[in-house]
Amino acid sequence: MTANRIIALGIAAVLISLGATAQDREIDEVTGFVKTGDWELVRANCIACHSSKLITQQRGSAAQWLTLIKWMQAKQNLWQFAPDVEEKIVAYLAENYAPQADRRRAALPPDQMPPNPYAPGLNPVNE
Repeated sequence: MTANRIIALGIAAVLISLGATAQDREIDEVTGFVKTGDWELVRANCIACHSSKLITQQRGSAAQWLTLIKWMQAKQNLWQFAPDVEEKIVAYLAENYAPQADRRRAALPPDQMPPNPYAPGLNPVNE
């Protein structure tokens, strides 16, 4: 194989990977999960407690997904994962459901938010 052919194949591979979109990826018909990597591990551990839509509609970095898992373990009785299983689940989620700039608007500044009706002192009925 000539050097030019190797370079051409490399460029083609990069262009193909850059052109891949969500529509190009195989999606599980039941869960809506992207069928890549450890998707079946995520299916087996996550939809036992909640809908797969709760996952596919969210976006997060690895740190955000891990924080969410730790919260579910502390507050929602999610079982503890073996470290390698947890790493695979977080890696899958971070890769396939990562933050995207075009997915939602930036948060409103605090001064533009409405008052929290559940904050102490704002609703005497709740106190």
